[in-house]
Amino acid sequence: MANLDRLVSSTEPSLTFDQNLVYGKVLKAVDDECEAIFFLDSPGETGRTVLLNLLLAKIRSNRQVTLAVASLGIAATLLEGGRVSHSMFKLPLDIGHLETLVCNICKGTRLAQLLQTTKLIVWDECTMAHKATLEALDRTLKDLYNSDKLMGGVCVLLAGDFHQALSVIPKGTPADELKACLKDSYI
Repeated sequence: MANLDRLVSSTEPSLTFDQNLVYGKVLKAVDDECEAIFFLDSPGETGRTVLLNLLLAKIRSNRQVTLAVASLGIAATLLEGGRVSHSMFKLPLDIGHLETLVCNICKGTRLAQLLQTTKLIVWDECTMAHKATLEALDRTLKDLYNSDKLMGGVCVLLAGDFHQALSVIPKGTPADELKACLKDSYI
């Protein structure tokens, strides 16, 4: 915990005004245990990874559970404790042919228990993910929490750059790619 406290105390003063605004809003939502989904549309080289790691460290320093995932392996390695979203949430790889996709997580398992104690999920490069993967996480968390709230009521921070490439749809048209985009999701 001392390392986390040091990281927090050394990084907080260096936040820009906008980073500090996001930082405060996300921490307040986690502290208030309110249902919240945040979208951080931020291009590369703007300090997004620093902000995400600071949020993870701050909440973990309070002995609360946070999960850090990314749609891409390289981005996952930049997040403290980060994993690829498909690996963490047991998402099926063939997402194009399933109507109501869900994560392969059964109630009562260790992963289900971990998700049920999670205070914040950070998903970096979410703009590169197919919308079905985020919707699958939503359905799974609703089931695990026995809740109708979005994402089961868990606070979620989705980060990425909406100017980057869209999801790849094999043999798809540009319209198919747009339809698979997070912006087209009910989330």
